[in-house]
Amino acid sequence: MLEFSKGIANQIFTFGLPIFIIILTFVIALIFNRSYFSLIRRRAVYLKNNPTKYTFLGHFITALIYIVGFSFAIISIPQLKTIATSLLAGASILALGVTLASQQALSNIVSGIFIVIFKPFRVNDRIIIRDTMSGIVEDITLRHTVIRNFENRRIIIPNSVISNEALTNADLGDEKICRFLEMGISYDSDLDLAKKIMFEEVRNHPDYFDVRTPEEIENNNPEVSVRVISMGDSSVNLRAWVWAENSPKSFVMNCDLLESIKKRFDKEGVEIPFPHRTIVEKKPKNK
Repeated sequence: MLEFSKGIANQIFTFGLPIFIIILTFVIALIFNRSYFSLIRRRAVYLKNNPTKYTFLGHFITALIYIVGFSFAIISIPQLKTIATSLLAGASILALGVTLASQQALSNIVSGIFIVIFKPFRVNDRIIIRDTMSGIVEDITLRHTVIRNFENRRIIIPNSVISNEALTNADLGDEKICRFLEMGISYDSDLDLAKKIMFEEVRNHPDYFDVRTPEEIENNNPEVSVRVISMGDSSVNLRAWVWAENSPKSFVMNCDLLESIKKRFDKEGVEIPFPHRTIVEKKPKNK
């Protein structure tokens, strides 16, 4: 009876220990994730809006916890030790198969490490990819990069793909941005008045950012440059160089200026040309 009890106890220990290790692994990973990423969010200001390497490190440590935990769980099962010993005979074939199967995964991990080291973009940066996808970098994991577009949808791009793409980063280095504000006026309109209106509306906008150097201010260089850039078929095309502190302010300011300049043009008699079409109606000849 004693031997039977010992056998049952051994079986419970043999199968219970791996389960306990797996459960413990999930608990440790969950606690680490919640505490670590909560700390990153609380310290975002201290990290100067660049938590990229910290979030990537968090994902890496989480993966390491799972790998170590599952490895201990497998080792604790005696039957798997025998299987592992027999697999050593075909270790070279197994290694080749694992290498081929994990090639893409390893490529994503290595690309993610390169992104964190060389920083072509960071978490919270505004980027444009292929001129069709744009948004804010939300996360960089071991496998992929998460981008939140301006419709609040997530774009998931593997690290090996995005690391080979040419992209525009609005927040890399200097955040100041210059937007071209272009307006067309008719040939009959007062050119100097139109330039004056555009100058005043841009300069008076609260988000306009003066980028002149002290020497340029001393030389009385204009705050806003407004120039004729081309002569169209039916319009004289003007451009104002509009500077803003960052990309979001630039977008809002551009929308505001289009509206305010249009209203000023209407009020002061500056015509914005639009296509005119002449329709000739012909009556059929009487036969």
